Amino acid sequence: MAKDDSDILEILQEELDFIEKGGYGRSVRTPWLPKSIFQDSLSCLNYGYPYRAHPCNECHLIDFVSTEHESENIPCHFIPLNEAGETIEDLEAIDSQAKLEETLKSWLRAQISAIEQQRASQTTGL
Repeated sequence: MAKDDSDILEILQEELDFIEKGGYGRSVRTPWLPKSIFQDSLSCLNYGYPYRAHPCNECHLIDFVSTEHESENIPCHFIPLNEAGETIEDLEAIDSQAKLEETLKSWLRAQISAIEQQRASQTTGL
């Protein structure tokens, strides 16, 4: 898997900031178009492209996707976000944007915290 130089911690922090600032709210220009979690943010390698310029296996988020879902059309939508195993795919199906965003924010905070703790222990363990 070839990945870019982006730091996963920064990607997750920027995604959390994006959500907290209402990034997945409806667009004023195209309110009829739904927003897609991860795909409609800078977290996505293909953001801004009208086609998939980069395969999803080059994305850092693929590390959170179980092996059985890596070949899905949008694999990052199959990341388990909580203990119940709910995914973006599941939460989009029940059509609750508020629940989806709250669940995603909790997952992002947990991942950010885990990465920060891991890095802190690696730094102090030297």
